[in-house]
Amino acid sequence: MAIFNDAIIHSTALYEYEPRSLQTVTTWFETTTKSGYPVIGIESDTGELMGFASYGVFRNKPGYKYTVEHSVYVDARFQRQGIGSLLMKELIRLAQSRNVHTLIGAIDAANEASITLHRRLGFEYCGTIKQAGFKFGRWLDMVFYQLILPTPAHPVDRPS
Repeated sequence: MAIFNDAIIHSTALYEYEPRSLQTVTTWFETTTKSGYPVIGIESDTGELMGFASYGVFRNKPGYKYTVEHSVYVDARFQRQGIGSLLMKELIRLAQSRNVHTLIGAIDAANEASITLHRRLGFEYCGTIKQAGFKFGRWLDMVFYQLILPTPAHPVDRPS
């Protein structure tokens, strides 16, 4: 909750205005994991959560079943230490093992650290939505990056 709320209050990583309550974060976590999507984290030697990542539904239509949208958040105290990269590499590994074909990252266009991380991991720029959000008294552009995985081996339209 603290990591989410720091991003909400101090950055444009989330286009939200109000900090999330414990109930909101708990509901998000339970809904995400019950739906079969991962929520992973990295802790420090002292047990502090340094960062977390997850993915979930990209669009709620059957034809998008092989595509997910992911998020990665790192506590401000642990940024620029490779935590985001470790989380993303594990998320990519999990996605591939679960037959995800495309990972989508929706990133504030001014978030150079996240864009650099995604590019380093092989994600490609695939579009911009200009003035997609409004926060801190200004319009915000959102860029999309995608990573296409060599999965699934045998995609299907409908279950057999």
